[in-house]
Amino acid sequence: MRGKVASRWRHMAHGGGISCVPYARSQSGISLAGNAWQWWDHAAGVYARGKAPEPGSVLAFRANPKMRLGHVAVVARTINAREVEIDQANWWGPGMRGGVAHNVPVVDVSEANDWSAVRVGLGRSGDFGSVYPTYGFIYDRPDNGVEVAAVGAPSPQAALNPAPRDLRPLAERPWQTFEEVAEAPALPSAQAGHGTDLHVSQALPVGAPVGAIDRK
Repeated sequence: MRGKVASRWRHMAHGGGISCVPYARSQSGISLAGNAWQWWDHAAGVYARGKAPEPGSVLAFRANPKMRLGHVAVVARTINAREVEIDQANWWGPGMRGGVAHNVPVVDVSEANDWSAVRVGLGRSGDFGSVYPTYGFIYDRPDNGVEVAAVGAPSPQAALNPAPRDLRPLAERPWQTFEEVAEAPALPSAQAGHGTDLHVSQALPVGAPVGAIDRK
């Protein structure tokens, strides 16, 4: 599954001078005020919102320790219930500050398959970055008062590289996050500190935070 996800990386175009909010406005037709993390609430009563990806919809990222202003990206293509490609601006990466990236793979890693947690492709290597909390999708059509629900039962999750970090609030992380840490074997005192984090990270399941440098 990981190889199939990686192969969908199409193209990256670098440019300068635009952030995610004006770029999302220009590409989606959705005109909302405020920072990216405010778009979800500002869309209420104006634009439809939901948990199912559609081409042209805007994926709204929640604020988190790595992105205090949140992030918004435009869905370019839907692959299946757990995979999309997005176009976005000002995402982390070499030469990407103020730049634009196209056809970037994004995978839903939420347990309920409701697009409340995602991982974003890092490049042609096929690796994916940290787990980011998201609100869902904003659609360029009037709000009818009912959120669009995810379709069907949760689909199986893709087999991805271990996540550098899980940026969701602790209460929203899978129970395995706590079980694995609690049951990790103790190391000699001489190996305490960073070495302990590294040992635990190797035992964590996909989607759990690890003791590695975050690459977003």
